[in-house]
Amino acid sequence: MHEIEPFYRWRDDYIAAEDEQSPFFGTEYSEFEFDKQIYNFLLHPQWDTFGSNTLYLKVLYADYEHQYAIIEMIGEWNDAINNDIMLLKREVIELMVNQGINKFILIGENILNFHSSDDCYYEEWFQEIEDGWIAGINFRPHVINEFKNANIDYYINFGGSLDDFHWRNHKPIQVFRAVEEQLTKRLY
Repeated sequence: MHEIEPFYRWRDDYIAAEDEQSPFFGTEYSEFEFDKQIYNFLLHPQWDTFGSNTLYLKVLYADYEHQYAIIEMIGEWNDAINNDIMLLKREVIELMVNQGINKFILIGENILNFHSSDDCYYEEWFQEIEDGWIAGINFRPHVINEFKNANIDYYINFGGSLDDFHWRNHKPIQVFRAVEEQLTKRLY
């Protein structure tokens, strides 16, 4: 897992550690020291921590004008033991919502498992972004099923082209527009 680094091709456009509005503003990364791990597996040092022992992320892009953020995630999403959603909501999402972000694209291809608890924080997140949405792209099928079994797919949109989205060849605004188009089609 230490070789899986966050997507870096958009770094010419956006770096969360240099964005004064980002929850990760001012973060310094080691290029040589592996200071993060999931269980006994070391992680690439470029991933960001927000308090969870098993779930890490990278804000790949935030666009305050269009009010969206693209967040790549890695690890085990564990609400049952670690209450990861509470940590994510309080330490990252609320700060972004306060900066005007109301559309979230979560990239989940490196999420290995999901363990649910209740849906209170998902519901709270969903309610706070009235005119926005939360989309999960490229989550593994068994992880999507775990979210669906916990009825969290009511708050996070999965399915269709979102489950097999080739996002790496696009610019952030193209990813945003493609996801928004898919979600708009579902409403009408």
